[in-house]
Amino acid sequence: QVQLVESGGGLVQAGGSLRLSCSASGRTFSGYATAWFRQAPGKEREFVAGKDWDGRSTYYADSVKGRFTISRDNAKITVYLQMNSLKPEDTAVYYCAKYQGQGSYYQFNSYDYWGQGTQVTVSS
Repeated sequence: QVQLVESGGGLVQAGGSLRLSCSASGRTFSGYATAWFRQAPGKEREFVAGKDWDGRSTYYADSVKGRFTISRDNAKITVYLQMNSLKPEDTAVYYCAKYQGQGSYYQFNSYDYWGQGTQVTVSS
C-alpha cells in the first residue's frame, strides 16, 4: 500500500502563487512516475503535470505550461507542484497520484494510488 497526502492548497488571488506538496508513506512510489491531476466542480479529472522517477521526462497540460512546475525529492519521497500566475480557471481539487507502470501518463486510469486531494481556489 502507498499512502499519498497532499498539502499546500488554499485561497489565492489571480496572479498569485501556491506550492503543493505530496508526501508518500507505506510502500513508496520508488521507481514510478508521479503526477498531479485536478478536478473542478462538474468537470472530469484532468492531467496537470507528471514526472518520471529518474526526472528525465516531465509532462504538462497545455493549460499550465510555463506557469506550473513539477518536481520531486526522491530522498524525502515528496512531489511538489509550484503554481505561478494562477488564474480563476485553475480552481479545483488537486490530487497527486502514482503511475501504475503502464498506460498513458495523461489518463487518470493509468494511476493506481491517489491522495485525498487539496482545494485550490483562485479569486478574480
